Amino acid sequence: QDDPEPPKVKEEQEETCTSQEGEQLTESKCLARKKSFKCDTCEKAFESKYRLNKHLRTHTVDRPYTCEACERRFTNRRNLLDHMRKHRIENPFTCKTCGKSFTGKMAFLFHMKTHTSEKSYSCETCGKNHCSKSALEDHKRTHTGEKPYSCGTCGKGFGRSSNLKVHMRIHTGEKPYTCNTCRKRFAYRSVLKAHVRLHTGERPYSCDTCGKGFIQLSDSLTIHVRTHTGETPYTCSSCRKKIRSMAVLRVYKRIHSGEKPYSCETCRKSFASNYILKVHIRTHTGEKFNIYVIK
Repeated sequence: QDDPEPPKVKEEQEETCTSQEGEQLTESKCLARKKSFKCDTCEKAFESKYRLNKHLRTHTVDRPYTCEACERRFTNRRNLLDHMRKHRIENPFTCKTCGKSFTGKMAFLFHMKTHTSEKSYSCETCGKNHCSKSALEDHKRTHTGEKPYSCGTCGKGFGRSSNLKVHMRIHTGEKPYTCNTCRKRFAYRSVLKAHVRLHTGERPYSCDTCGKGFIQLSDSLTIHVRTHTGETPYTCSSCRKKIRSMAVLRVYKRIHSGEKPYSCETCRKSFASNYILKVHIRTHTGEKFNIYVIK
């Protein structure tokens, strides 16, 4: 469930305030008018049923308008559109069937075909249909393993040009997605989506054994499950220690090699893992912390 929507400063439209005799009231008299429409939940009063109904939505889950960038939900379309401007997203092409919006006309036209039988491009390997020849060609590469698009910086190959474009953000530092709550920026929509759940408290993925929740279906849940099963699929080649995750294995390798890529900006001391660096930084800030044993 989403957090209650914060109060909007900008109202959609001010209602005309009149007396029972129909005369226009002055601003001071209008403000003094009796607020006879009361919310049963919080007892806040309003001068019209329209405003009461609008307020009631803040107590319910009736938020049918969802932002595609960060998945925040809104009670009305106007608030959604105002919010989307914060992402600097303009989607002039909207599907009347499902409401999905697009920035480009071609992407919109291809999407429209998903609602019709017009899917003439079929994969000979698996039979999957596609809306365009280019989409089919991209799909075929999942079978052949061909990666014609390569990164000019690191040489990594990709089957789709769109995937290369997203990858380039690693090198350029571009972070087009912004959290509305803390303004932190992210390079990937999926990472923003998971981050937003830190604010909302939503943890849709849980451990079947103990019920512990996780914000995303990722390695974190898989590694956590191994605390119950005892599975340690990775072995350090130097000390032969059995380890639960690849990330921790990399730390062990750095410990043996002496590599310390994470440095403290305050005292310049270096560490083998980012986690150990974060624990160290708190010795400068005085912030309390819990130490977890790396296994």
